[in-house]
Amino acid sequence: MSKLILVVEDQEDNRRILRDLLTNSGYEVIEAVNGLDGVSSAETYRPDLILMDIQLPGIDGYEATRQIKANPDLNKIPIIAVTSYALSGDDQKAFVAGCDDYVTKPFSPRELLAKIRDYLP
Repeated sequence: MSKLILVVEDQEDNRRILRDLLTNSGYEVIEAVNGLDGVSSAETYRPDLILMDIQLPGIDGYEATRQIKANPDLNKIPIIAVTSYALSGDDQKAFVAGCDDYVTKPFSPRELLAKIRDYLP
């Protein structure tokens, strides 16, 4: 049985890139286009891992991560921030919100897959 990854990303091009990368690597993918849908999808599908954009419509990725990590049924799901926020301290904001790891856009597909495999051996 393949692992299920939730991609929370508002840009269609970025979702397509991640979808193609992940499905070609043997993962199942579900998608959400904003923070609220991301939280709802996490509750509904209980994915094995979440890739979370930070800059999202509605609630941002920080708040979506906080809500997911506050839920005892979901707080063990690893969340990797995948974001264009690359300024000094942005990674710390993601970690404080509850993200387990941090990748900046544009990302190396090989490096992103290596991080995912760290959490989903």
